[in-house]
Amino acid sequence: MKTKRDVAKVILEGLLWTGAVAIASTNPYFLHRLVPKLIRHTRYKIDKKRKLKSFQRSFYYLKQQGLINVEYIGKQIHISLTKEGRKNAGKHSIDNLNIKKPERWDGLWRILIFDIQDKHKIKREALRGKLKEFGFYKLQKSVWVCPYAFQTEINILRDFFGIHHRDMRIITAKEIENDGEIKSFFELK
Repeated sequence: MKTKRDVAKVILEGLLWTGAVAIASTNPYFLHRLVPKLIRHTRYKIDKKRKLKSFQRSFYYLKQQGLINVEYIGKQIHISLTKEGRKNAGKHSIDNLNIKKPERWDGLWRILIFDIQDKHKIKREALRGKLKEFGFYKLQKSVWVCPYAFQTEINILRDFFGIHHRDMRIITAKEIENDGEIKSFFELK
């Protein structure tokens, strides 16, 4: 059984991916119509018996917390994320990020370097934690290496943490001096 937090996460992610949802408010089954629209954009599997009650509770909880906005425009209900809701949904979407490992390495190293000021120490530490989670190799304190393409994932992290391109750069290189330890780390030949 999924927790209330999981269901709330699905609602936030669904609204993040769909933008906003408009449903006729005259329809007494508006939640029956909303749930499939939100689930379609996630990989969430739920028990059919409990799904409506669970979504209903989570939906109203998110509204109470100020994470979703509900507007009545004419005879339609427009449901969208608030600024805080987008931030929260973005957090959930970075939790699911990972670097895809291709079947065959192309022989190029991707090197991520960053210089994030001390006043943004929390962002810097969160970024380092995510890089460890991705499986990057720490070459130096703010220099991380990966043999696989990660531009898309790093752009998502840049946007989420609000890190400017001048503070974080990606270098693609054919070789790194004495890379035996790095190759061993990634189990490359």
